[in-house]
Amino acid sequence: MPAQRTKNRTHTAKRTTHKRPGTQRTNKPKLSPDQVKVILFNKPFDVLCQFTDDQNRQTLANFVDIKDVYAAGRLDRDSEGLLLLTNCGRLQHKLTEPGKKTNKTYWVQVEGEPDDTALEALREGVILKDGPTRPAKVRVITAPDVWPRTPPIRERKNIPTSWLEITISEGRNRQVRRMTAHVGYPTLRLIRYQIGPYTLNGIENGQYRVMKTT
Repeated sequence: MPAQRTKNRTHTAKRTTHKRPGTQRTNKPKLSPDQVKVILFNKPFDVLCQFTDDQNRQTLANFVDIKDVYAAGRLDRDSEGLLLLTNCGRLQHKLTEPGKKTNKTYWVQVEGEPDDTALEALREGVILKDGPTRPAKVRVITAPDVWPRTPPIRERKNIPTSWLEITISEGRNRQVRRMTAHVGYPTLRLIRYQIGPYTLNGIENGQYRVMKTT
């Protein structure tokens, strides 16, 4: 008997995609200029950069009564000064995305009197546990005319303190404190003075200013 030829047919199954209920992405409408909120807040010491806390600590809600705004970046609980709040995601991204290299300026009280070697090391960049820092702008300044901190810093007898103005374009966790400690001058007090074009000028500690965006 003649051999029977068998034809192999290839069947291509159509892929079916199933959308899970409730997972459809919705793009938020772009805010018009008059809808954008920009709040500059002078954060006191010992205040969290969030609106709620389950441990009954002070938060932004104790000072800011404007709804639907969120911090663009963070400021440690033990740091003071400028915190920008906004409802605009694009502005948040612009100020916090590392690739944007937004400058942030701090007034930093350190223990001791940094010498030229320490200052130059900060300017060129130091090696921290999470890698080298970018070059920074650093200069010695006279003590700024700022509010008293509550509680006051702990100063050691017979050891002077100094104030530095440090401008960085990064936002790593406790970066400025780690930088000054790395060169041998621990930070005693840290006040953020400026974020990009925004400054603390004219804003009392614990108060905020609503910026015009139009």
